[in-house]
Formats: sequence, C-alpha cells, structure tokens
Amino acid sequence: MIIAIIAVVVVLGALVGLGASVKIVREYQRLVLFRLGRAVGTKGPGLVFVNPVTDRTSLVDLREQFLEIPHQTAITKDNAPISIDFIIFYKVVDPQMSVLTVQNFAGAALNVASTTLRSVVGDMALDDVLSKREDMNASLRVRLDDVTERWGMKVTSVEVREVNPPPGVQEAMTRQMSAERTRRAAVTEAEGRKSAAILSAEGERQAAITLAEGRKEAAILAADGERQSAVLRAEGFSAGLEAIVGVTSVLDDKTMFLQYLETLKQVGSSPSTKLVVPMELTGLLNSVKGLIPPAVAALSPDGADASPARGAGVGPGGPGGGAREGAPGGGGGGPEPGGGR
Repeated sequence: MIIAIIAVVVVLGALVGLGASVKIVREYQRLVLFRLGRAVGTKGPGLVFVNPVTDRTSLVDLREQFLEIPHQTAITKDNAPISIDFIIFYKVVDPQMSVLTVQNFAGAALNVASTTLRSVVGDMALDDVLSKREDMNASLRVRLDDVTERWGMKVTSVEVREVNPPPGVQEAMTRQMSAERTRRAAVTEAEGRKSAAILSAEGERQAAITLAEGRKEAAILAADGERQSAVLRAEGFSAGLEAIVGVTSVLDDKTMFLQYLETLKQVGSSPSTKLVVPMELTGLLNSVKGLIPPAVAALSPDGADASPARGAGVGPGGPGGGAREGAPGGGGGGPEPGGGR
C-alpha cells in the first residue's frame, strides 16, 4: 500500500516536472532563456524543453505594436506654444536585448518621445509644423529610432494625430484664411474679366479681318467682272469691226455716197440752224452729180442747179468744214472765199 502511494506520488511529480519543462512557443514569439541567472539565448518557435529547476524564461512578442503619446506642449521656433499628440509604431528586432537593456519599454519610450518632440518642434516654425507634418514625422522617427535601437527595438513609423495651436493663433489663422480666400476670389474675378476682354478683342479682330477679307474678295470679283466685261466688249467691238471690214470690202463708192447722203438727211432734220459738214461739200455735190443718170441731168438747164444743195439751203464752208445759211433763190452752189456768213 505504501509502495503504491509512493509510486503515484512519483508519477505525479514526473508529470508536473514534464509539464514545467515543456514550453510551446508560437511563431510570432521568442523565449529568452536564463540558466542559473545567466542569459543563454533565445528559443522558439515550436516545442522547447527547459529545466524547471535551473532555467527561467521570458516571453517576447515580435509583432508590431503601437504606443499612444498623449498631448505634449511644445514651443515652436517662433515662440508659439502648441499641443501635439502622436502615435509610435515599433517592433522588437532583438528579443534578448529588449529583455536585458530596458525594464519598461512603454514608459521609457513615452519619456523619450516627449523630449524628442520638444526638440524637433523647437527647430520648426509654426507654419512648418502645421503644413509639413510629413517632415516632422520623419524627423521624430529618426530621432526615436536612434534611442530605441540600443534597446533592441525598431521604430517603424511616427504619426502626428492632432496639432492644437493657442486660441489667438487659431483666430489669426482664421482671418488669414478668410483674407486669402478673398484675395483668390478677387484674382479669379480679375482673370475672368481679363479673359473676357481678350476674347472680345479677339472676336472684334477676327470680325474686322473677316470683313476686310470679304471686301477684298468683293473688290477682286468686281474687278474681275469689269475686266471680263471689258474683254467681252472689246471682243464684240473687234467682231463688229471685222464684220464692217468684211462688208466694206464688197461695197463700191456709190453705195458709200448714198449712205453719206442718208446721214446728211438725218442731220438736216434736226432743229439746228448751223451744221458742221466734215468734208468739202463741192466734192460731195460733184460726186452726187456723177451718180445721177444722164437722162435726168439733161432735163435740167444747168447741172449745177439740180444739186440738192439749192433746196437744202446749206452751202459749203470751204475746205475747213464751215457752214453758212443758204440764200433764197440763189445761184450756183460754188464755195465763197472767206467761209460762211
């Protein structure tokens, strides 16, 4: 009976010792092993056996973690107090150093972040703090990483969440924003008027150019029409002359004199009392006399009295083409020296 009890106790002790000596380490964890107080390295992931009598362990998480830094007051380069809060993202890169070199990483990182923030903001003006957050985030990350690297930690990112300037600065910023928007509106309106004026002037210029081109084309067309009309008139006149030349080539002197007499008849029917005859009338009368048949000429006692000049009352004015009034019942139609009277 006693032996059975001892056996049960031994088995239970063995099971307890086996449970204490077996550790299961996940993929994102590492086990820092201390043997008799000395660090002998890291173990895991997987199944790890330790001596529960001489070994002690510390479990380290390798996943990326974040640390919220509450509002910190800092003074900018231009002496403007502002309140800033931000977030630090970090992860363990050396599990053994993270256990051996720092006791409370969260508290140490909070204090380092506060001092680093004041240092970074003190080198920047207020406008830069408000407008250049990316630069401030990068500067904070670099400076924090330089400090936390010796703790086996890596600061992967720093993000500023909120920047609160003092009320007076906020009011000034509001007025500045309003003035800037007013200026932009005025500039936009002026640019609109300028564009409208430019477009209007351009339209007027194009209209003037179009009108001038229309007038030019109209003048060119008119000149071309006049030229073609003149050419057609010249061609018609040339064709008429050619027809006249063709007809006169078959006419004799008698026909021409008859035409001349017909012209004189038409001129004599006008109400004018003085006529200008463009040739020597005696020669004309002699030519007309030559046209009269001999039988008709024999009936007249004087061939010169049978000329049409006696009845017309028009006497020749001499070689110069002068005109005179005919005398009633006059004699021969010979010219008088000195022209008409």
